[in-house]
Amino acid sequence: MTRSERKIDHIRHALGHERAYHNHFDDVEIVHQSLARLDFNQLSIETQVGELHLSSPLFVNAMTGGGGEETKEINRNLALAASKTGIGMAVGSQMSAIKNPEERSTYEVVREVNPEGVIFANVGSEATVPQAEEAVDMLKADGLQIHINTLQELIMPEGDRDFSHRLRRIEEIVSKMSIPVIVKEVGYGMSKETVETLYSMGVRYIDVGGQGGTNFSKVENMRRATPLSSFNNWGIPTPISILESSSVSPDLHIIASGGVRHGLDGVKGLILGGKAFGMAGGLLRVLVEEGEEALVNEICHIHEEIKIAMMLLNASNIHDLSHNPYILFGRTKEWSDQRLSP
Repeated sequence: MTRSERKIDHIRHALGHERAYHNHFDDVEIVHQSLARLDFNQLSIETQVGELHLSSPLFVNAMTGGGGEETKEINRNLALAASKTGIGMAVGSQMSAIKNPEERSTYEVVREVNPEGVIFANVGSEATVPQAEEAVDMLKADGLQIHINTLQELIMPEGDRDFSHRLRRIEEIVSKMSIPVIVKEVGYGMSKETVETLYSMGVRYIDVGGQGGTNFSKVENMRRATPLSSFNNWGIPTPISILESSSVSPDLHIIASGGVRHGLDGVKGLILGGKAFGMAGGLLRVLVEEGEEALVNEICHIHEEIKIAMMLLNASNIHDLSHNPYILFGRTKEWSDQRLSP
């Protein structure tokens, strides 16, 4: 199977596989505040994530590209929706275009239709500095994601097996790039030990990419003759990953992603310690099933949910959400008690 065919395969399986029976954002309950005292029309959802100024805490997280015309059309429509709603967007791994220039247009279309938007380039942790620079130049990107996906690669029939140069290459890219470098997981979450190591290497932007959304163990197992199904539930749920990451250092910029279903989940991610949140599979499903106009409406709906939650919590801006109280239940509370309590 070619890399391009694999990209299409991933989209098909990602849209088709069953989600986890329990989403751990349901283990988080925000404490309601009855005495609203703000003007809804004066609320601001702009946010600052380190050097990145975003008009919304929501952005379209990495999904696709490198799979010919089908992925080009998906990226075009995602970028159009992002442009119309003023949100940021990340592309899927650009390693396919770096290795096969014929695939460049499937990524370049994002900047073509959204010339003023905030766009994140994306490479794997195997990338060299020149490859990272090529990915950024391809999109005139505002930031660079480096995705780490060890378990996906190990389950993938044609996946990588040698990760011995990963840390050195990440550190080199972080030290050489002039734009923010975001290290992200792809659905398995991040532990505080992982984040501590990344922090020691100079990483200041973390996308936790927690368990709860697209499950790449299941996606890759659907492509195997003999599935490694014992790893289908491996990973750290997103709310727990946010808490783990936030415990490392106050000058980390945490992005919540993985299983964010709606604006209220996003707000929970912000209250737990995130400064922005990414959505991928849920937005892709709306686009594929209902079209680009429906996706624009969905993003506007998520923005309304964010502002309603802000109004209920007397948060005039996104930063104010971080000061609001919450209660943990279930596995999330048990994990927090055992791993994060003093």
